[in-house]
Amino acid sequence: MNRKTVLLIFGGESSEHDVSVSSARNVYAAIDDTKFTVILGYIDRRGKWWLLDKFGTEIDTHGMPQLAAVVGTGSFVTIPENRVVKPHVILPILHGKNGEDGSVQGLAQLLHIPIVGCDMTAGAICMDKIATKRILETCDISVAPYEVYQRGLEPPTFGRLVEKLGTPLFVKPNRAGSSVGVSKVESQAELDHAFEVALKEDNIVLIEQAIVGRELEVAVLGNPPHHKASGVGEIQMQDGFYDYDAKYDNGSSARVVTHADIPPEKATEIREVAHKSYEILGCSGLSRVDFFLTEDGVVYVNEVNTLPGFTNISMYPKLWREEGISYGQLIERLIDLALEK
Repeated sequence: MNRKTVLLIFGGESSEHDVSVSSARNVYAAIDDTKFTVILGYIDRRGKWWLLDKFGTEIDTHGMPQLAAVVGTGSFVTIPENRVVKPHVILPILHGKNGEDGSVQGLAQLLHIPIVGCDMTAGAICMDKIATKRILETCDISVAPYEVYQRGLEPPTFGRLVEKLGTPLFVKPNRAGSSVGVSKVESQAELDHAFEVALKEDNIVLIEQAIVGRELEVAVLGNPPHHKASGVGEIQMQDGFYDYDAKYDNGSSARVVTHADIPPEKATEIREVAHKSYEILGCSGLSRVDFFLTEDGVVYVNEVNTLPGFTNISMYPKLWREEGISYGQLIERLIDLALEK
């Protein structure tokens, strides 16, 4: 059997660099090396691409060649050796800017190399929280009420926002993941600070009504129309909200439950909305759809993550493990889906 060559790319310029490395380490360990030859493509914090010879405890690029894309040829070349690297497929384990926002997906398209996950358009749309909301709203899918603030304009006051959205408020950079730059706001002073924090990540800020409810997640796998949704998982917080530390700190009080205790008919509704949202937004390969479920049974889509985490505590692989798909089998299926496209 001829082994397929997989270029595993990870790291990146975004604030989620370390999460990417952690996820990629798990993926690398899980890939069946009897079926795939894995090439390690590390992107450092400045955006340089490196070809690594091993995945050590620490990432060391000293003495390693750089990778340069040769568009239209299905290949990269190393610098300075000028050696050709020609993968069958790219597996991006990247998050945030220049990772899941369509940038790498567009590069893969220009290279003529299949890439795991969504294409450039779906990646860009789902990374843009406001664009996602607007598209879903037109299809009668509920999203949390919101306002938008853009750098350079007069910022809305806390009082005006509360009149429309209530309190507390959540302030988020429009294009960032893993809850980076997100603040919970209950005063004008906190709002001013939240804008400063969010504007470090993006020029456009999303201000959302705080939805009081359970945080649920559904994993979606496949290329439409043959995609399927997992069961419904739940993030259970002791206090606070599901911020960056809660997601990735091993000492976090957050609990990941792969089978949410909700009525079967409500689980079916949520899975159907996840399935529909995935298709509407043009997703393929994989995505995780995040929800809020209120006490009176209203379901809101919070966001759609086209490159969900693959760390030891990440929900996406856990949900598929609950369905009988092991971590290694999931990676293999994702690669097959990319090659199918």
